Amino acid sequence: MRADYVLKRVGFFLLITWLAATLNFFIPRLSGQNPIRERLLEQALVGGYVHAGMNDMVAEYEAKFGLDQPLWVQYIRYLGDVSRLDFNYSIANYPRTVSEMMIEALPWTIGLLGMTTLLSFVLGTLLGAFMGWPRSPAFLKYVLPPLLALHAIPYYLLGLVLMYFLTFRFQLLPNIGGYTAGTFPDVYSLSFWLDVASHAVLPALSIILAAVGGWALAMRAMVVTVQGEDYINFADAKGLSGRTIFLKYAIRNTLLPQVTSLALALGQVVSGAVLVEVVFGYPGIGTVLFTAIRQSDWFLLQGMIFALIVTLGLATLILDLVYPLLDPRITYRRA
Repeated sequence: MRADYVLKRVGFFLLITWLAATLNFFIPRLSGQNPIRERLLEQALVGGYVHAGMNDMVAEYEAKFGLDQPLWVQYIRYLGDVSRLDFNYSIANYPRTVSEMMIEALPWTIGLLGMTTLLSFVLGTLLGAFMGWPRSPAFLKYVLPPLLALHAIPYYLLGLVLMYFLTFRFQLLPNIGGYTAGTFPDVYSLSFWLDVASHAVLPALSIILAAVGGWALAMRAMVVTVQGEDYINFADAKGLSGRTIFLKYAIRNTLLPQVTSLALALGQVVSGAVLVEVVFGYPGIGTVLFTAIRQSDWFLLQGMIFALIVTLGLATLILDLVYPLLDPRITYRRA
C-alpha cells in the first residue's frame, strides 16, 4: 500500500474529526438554552422554592464552567480540551467529570452491544448465505418469514414484548438494571457475574432477534446475485464440490459488503442502543446519553458525540486500509 495514500486517508480522518467536533460545539449553543439556569430551576421546582440569589448562582456556575467567556474563547478552550480527551465537568452531575461517567458506562455498553452485534452478524450471515444458496436444505425457506417479521420490529418494542412474557408472565428473567438492586459489585464473585448475565439476557435477546434478519436478508441477496457469475459457473464446470464453490467462491465474494457493515456497526457501539437501554434501565452509554439530552448537559453530550465520531471515523479508516487484505481485487496503486 502506498504511503501517500495512507497519509491522505489519515489527514482526511483528522479533517472530518475537526469538522464534526466544531459542529458538536456550536449546535447545542444554537438552541438558545442556558443549561445551568434550567438545571437550577428544575431543582428549585422539585424543592418548591426558588432561591432569591438564583441569578448570582447562575453567574457563579457559568464562570466555573467557562460559559461566561466569549464564544470564540470557549471554542479555543474546547478544542484544546478535546485534543487532550478532557471533556470538562458534567453540568447536571457536578462535580463528576464527563470522562468518569463515560468510563463507568462504557464497559456495560461494549459488553452488551459488542457481543450482540458479533452474534447477530455471525448468525445472520450464515443463515442468509444458506437461504440464498440453491443446494441448501429445504426447511430454510420457512426461516425467512419469521426473520422478516422480527427485523421489522424496533428493538425496544421487541424488548417490551419479551419483558411481558419472560418477566411478568413466566417470571424467568429480571427486567431492569445491570444487576440486582442493593448488590455490591464484586468482580471476583461468580454469583455477581451470573446476576449481570441474567440481567443482560433480555436486552441482548431483543437486539439479536431484530438484527439477525437484517444481516440474513443482505447476505441472502448477495449470494443470489453471484450465482450467475462466470467464476461460479466455471468452478461448477471444473467439477468442484458444492461445498467448495459455496465457501470459497460464493461466500468469499459476497462477504466484503457484510464486513463493511459490521465495521460501521461496531463503530456505533459506543453510542449504545439508547431506547433498549432506557427501556431496561441498563447502565450503559445509551442511558447516559438519554439523560444528557433530557437535562441539556452540553459537556456530557459533546463528550459522547465526539467519542462516537472518532470511533466511526477510526472504523472507516481501518476498514479502508484492510480492504486489499480482504479482497485482492482492490488495490491502491496509481493507475
